[in-house]
Amino acid sequence: MSETLWPRGTPIMVLVRRGLVALTVIGILSTAFELAAERHWNGLEQLIPWLALAVLVVATALLLLPDERGTAVIRVLALIVLGASIYGVFDHILVNFHAGELDQRFADTWDSLPLLERGWYAVTKTVGPAPTLAPGVLGQTALLLLLSTLCNAGRLGTRAA
Repeated sequence: MSETLWPRGTPIMVLVRRGLVALTVIGILSTAFELAAERHWNGLEQLIPWLALAVLVVATALLLLPDERGTAVIRVLALIVLGASIYGVFDHILVNFHAGELDQRFADTWDSLPLLERGWYAVTKTVGPAPTLAPGVLGQTALLLLLSTLCNAGRLGTRAA
């Protein structure tokens, strides 16, 4: 079985790596747009995803280094962003959970609802203003970058391992 794909005989792993990096860049740009559209910069805690995006930009730029010199740093930075993403998901769920008692539909019954049901309402944004999956996009983008470092096919060039 051949390890190259059309066009021009480019090695499969190079194509996969380029695709993962392209998806990483798309994730960075779309998350930046979403954060800007939501004016997500009020207070120190809301700056965390902006910092995470900056870390992803630096890590993505490190892919341009020759050979595999930046791979370990890229992986560490991607894991840091993944941690920030997980924190963001839980923080958004907690914000929504605590907003449940303020929701007019549940104001009188919130405390009497089962914990699992209140948690479900918080996760699904039935109550509260915070989108629970939005921080997950940062994690997805970090995972794409992390996966791109596993494609041992040179940097963004065409040499195969």
